Amino acid sequence: MKKIFTLALTLAVSAMFAAIPAAEKIALIRLYKNTNGAQWTNKWDLKKPETQWYGVTIKNNQVTGLDLSNNNLTGTLPTEIGNLTGLVKLNLFKNNISGQIPTRIGQLQNLQSLNLAFNKLEGNIPTTIGQLVHLQNLEMYMNRLNGNIPAEIGQIKGLQTLSLYNNELEGEIPTTMYGLASLKVLLLSSNRLSGKLSPDMANLASLENLSLFENKFDGQVPFDLEKLKNLREMNISYNMFNGLVSRKLAQLDTLHMTMINEQGVATTLKVEKDNTAIANED
Repeated sequence: MKKIFTLALTLAVSAMFAAIPAAEKIALIRLYKNTNGAQWTNKWDLKKPETQWYGVTIKNNQVTGLDLSNNNLTGTLPTEIGNLTGLVKLNLFKNNISGQIPTRIGQLQNLQSLNLAFNKLEGNIPTTIGQLVHLQNLEMYMNRLNGNIPAEIGQIKGLQTLSLYNNELEGEIPTTMYGLASLKVLLLSSNRLSGKLSPDMANLASLENLSLFENKFDGQVPFDLEKLKNLREMNISYNMFNGLVSRKLAQLDTLHMTMINEQGVATTLKVEKDNTAIANED
């Protein structure tokens, strides 16, 4: 019995320290070196097993989690990050990561949560993001990302949170996004987005929080948005919307539908009640 117990213990210990695939170890080491690992708040001892590296979760000899949030990573993301194909969660929130998001991030097709927020990332959001079909939470706010929101995001059917506020994104909201029936939180404020809101936004049946604050949207706020029965919080002020808005929607806006007209002057949308337009400050 003692021999059996010893053997079982040996196997368990061996499994615990089993090496991850070489490609995954290369990716981790490259990330460490690219982001000045020697200056991390919680450093890695590369001589020790990967199971002892801070923020690394390993299951079945694969890296499934990487949480290095608020850890003073300074530098760029390596293309080899695409080697971490077993990742379910990647959290690099609040560091000093600069440069572009590697297109190979689309290879992380097991990801359920991706947080790159509060860094210094720039350039376009890669279209390969649409390959992350299991993603539920996508957070890239507080960066310097520009260009259009990729239409490919509409392929992530299980997406629940999309947070891209405080970037430099341009263009219209892709129509493909209106098919995201599971989306609960859509935060796109403080960008350079423009165009008119489509009535199809009412297809976001699960939406609870909508923030389009401080962009360049214009036209009328679609009355169809009243169909969003789960909507609890909305902020669409400091855009260039005009015309009438429903009272129900106006009551959700914390800044009372304050807009900026073409002359740069703050105005207030009028609220429709019983087919009569009245100022919403009454």
